[in-house]
Amino acid sequence: MKTRILIIASMCISTSALAGGYRVATQGQKALGMAHTGVAMTESSEVIFFNPAAMTSLKNNLDITAGTTLIDSVTKYQNQTANTSAETDNPLGTPSNFYIAQRHDEKLSYGLGLYTPYGNVVEWEKDWSGSHLVNNIELKAIYIQPTIAYKLSDTYSVGFGPAIVYGLVEFNRNLSTSLIDGNGNRSNVTLKASGVTAIGYNVGLLVKSSNDLSVGISYRSKVDLKARDESADFENIPTSLQGEYFDTTFNADLVLPAELTLGLTYNISADTVLAFDINRTYWSAYHNLDVQFNNGAGTSFNPRNYKDANIFRLGVQHKMNDDLTLRAGVYLDNAPINDGYFTPETARADSTGLTAGASYKVSKRMELDFSFLQLIFDEFNGSYDHYDQSGTIISFSGDYKSSVTAIGFGLNYKY
Repeated sequence: MKTRILIIASMCISTSALAGGYRVATQGQKALGMAHTGVAMTESSEVIFFNPAAMTSLKNNLDITAGTTLIDSVTKYQNQTANTSAETDNPLGTPSNFYIAQRHDEKLSYGLGLYTPYGNVVEWEKDWSGSHLVNNIELKAIYIQPTIAYKLSDTYSVGFGPAIVYGLVEFNRNLSTSLIDGNGNRSNVTLKASGVTAIGYNVGLLVKSSNDLSVGISYRSKVDLKARDESADFENIPTSLQGEYFDTTFNADLVLPAELTLGLTYNISADTVLAFDINRTYWSAYHNLDVQFNNGAGTSFNPRNYKDANIFRLGVQHKMNDDLTLRAGVYLDNAPINDGYFTPETARADSTGLTAGASYKVSKRMELDFSFLQLIFDEFNGSYDHYDQSGTIISFSGDYKSSVTAIGFGLNYKY
């Protein structure tokens, strides 16, 4: 009966999000208004995330930025052949960030960033047709990044920040499409992991070729979150199977992939800036997410086989007057999921993001930031099908349609 347990836990940590796989691209309100471009921008301490080298080019000695984004997301599923449909009822997402940058002297700057590049919540209808894959899932990965930057010359600056990553996840799914207890309740399992920590880093280079042209490059390292001896809770198990399905602990590893971003900014005029970024995320490191149960049941093998993917971003910023700055942008986001590996946790296809934003100066040192994002996903027919180690085919397919609307708010204090 061990093979029954081996198929109960598929993907337990990834989730639908805003930018490839389970990545959430809302790390700065100024940047988000310009299609989340930022690797060659020097507008605020948001650069701690986008390119730490740019801290040396901030105009003020002290720059503090804080923001949060309200995310409303929905995914609809339909299988016309089986005459089934479902829709997520996700709570409002609120990824947030905080950055502080301090100039030490003309060459050296340092700072601290707190941000959440991975995470979201997905909640499907209870006992829907895909509940044997997922009912609900919550993921959070919080980065704490002390950062230092040094100006090598008037043209070149470098920056580096080690990152402490804290992760937590809660995942629930039914054990099968038909298994119930004596009261007719569907049998399910909940996996919980918290306090999972790992180390990564963020490194960047900024080249100011002229007063009008800047080129930036940044690399964010891969992070391996390793959950060990975390909680696996089985519920509504029939009496005859309680000796096989019982509470235990589990081990699992999640890859947060490396990213390489190259970008440039060009001052079209004294008031207008054009920015372009290319982001390469190395999703191919995400081969599988295997769950090892510590009650002798063995390991659940869950292939994912993601592929590397690119995001192309174009943004513009225009200063209307001394108090008001407007922004707009568009980006094209390629999904990293290969055919045959679409799961309801990451039910997303290629997408187009349309953004807008503004900053309003309320005082000499304080300004308010606003951003808006409408993310439009291609409608697609996808399936998740592979053989488990018992030789049983696992297949779930249907039509998916997703959409995301995000509104962001931030404060920027400069001294």
